[in-house]
Amino acid sequence: MGRNELLAQLHEAAASPKRQLERYLAEGRKAVAVAPAYTPQEIVHSMGLVPMGVWGADMEISEAKKYYPAFICSIMQTILELGIRGEYKGVSAIIIPSLCDSLKTLGQNWKYAVKDIPFIPMTYPQNRKPDYGVKFTMAGYERVIRDLEAATGARFSKAALKESNRIYNEHNAVMRAFAEIAAEADITAAQRSDVFKSAWFMLPEEHTAVVRELNEELKRGPRAKGDRKVLVTGILADSPNLLRAFDENGIRIAADDVAHESRQYRTDVPNLDDPLEALARKFSAMDNCSLLYDRDKKRIDYIVEQARQHGAKGVIVLMTKFCDPEEFDYVPIKRACDAAGLISLNVEVDRQMVNYEQANTMLQALKEML
Repeated sequence: MGRNELLAQLHEAAASPKRQLERYLAEGRKAVAVAPAYTPQEIVHSMGLVPMGVWGADMEISEAKKYYPAFICSIMQTILELGIRGEYKGVSAIIIPSLCDSLKTLGQNWKYAVKDIPFIPMTYPQNRKPDYGVKFTMAGYERVIRDLEAATGARFSKAALKESNRIYNEHNAVMRAFAEIAAEADITAAQRSDVFKSAWFMLPEEHTAVVRELNEELKRGPRAKGDRKVLVTGILADSPNLLRAFDENGIRIAADDVAHESRQYRTDVPNLDDPLEALARKFSAMDNCSLLYDRDKKRIDYIVEQARQHGAKGVIVLMTKFCDPEEFDYVPIKRACDAAGLISLNVEVDRQMVNYEQANTMLQALKEML
């Protein structure tokens, strides 16, 4: 299959998650919705279930306003809106982690607003690195397993989890390779986004096979032109109008620190005798994320280092509106960029935004500065 066909296949999956869900259901599989950001998909997969990512959608909100004030993350609002409207019909349960205050409220509101899809909580510890933190995480996973068994009738086995851990590590490696290859390949910001977004709606082994083939095609293909390279950081970067602005202004994404994209693939599951402990150790090893407690803010230095390594001349912060963890990180990110001689730009994004003309104007100015 050629490069264009592969990109078209991934675009179809990214643009039509409901069609993907219906395909899996038609095959006799059961699906489980997994909310942002570090839901244990390996456990879901190991039980023969299909993990389907839920990150909301670009849409107007009506029903969710009965449960949420206006000043809360639109990702949470639109996830709930889609649930109330029945757009997730067919999934057997939804797993929602507790990594920020908005996610905590999503789980509680879901129980009342979407009664036909069971809510499964995944409670993560803030102090995830000490042994007691790992044990706490394992206890959370065991709760998820029990709830999944009750909701779906599927059964858990450690042997199956060990294999799923391997499959997800393989997918991580392929996605990390794609991020590096895409930095130099002739690929648009929209196409790059499709590769990451489609991963949320495909089984990892299926997605790995397609992206591995795409990587080889991109290696053989033409190189990107121009040197207006930036690092993009934030929670979400999938708005078609925003991505179009990147492409129209000739701004290339050399690397990303986006929760919906590369942050998912940085850390592998270690090879331990107990695969459930290994999965908990993976979470304990994660770093450089606004949703993970870190009093030293190592993420700031990480962003500057990644920008330098990838030849980026600027850092674009895609600030999800009303996202407290990201807002707290912005000031030190800007200071670090200024000190490192990197141009920084703060662009507000929101699931209810359609018009990105202001962002386009800012990117036009950035183009001249780069």
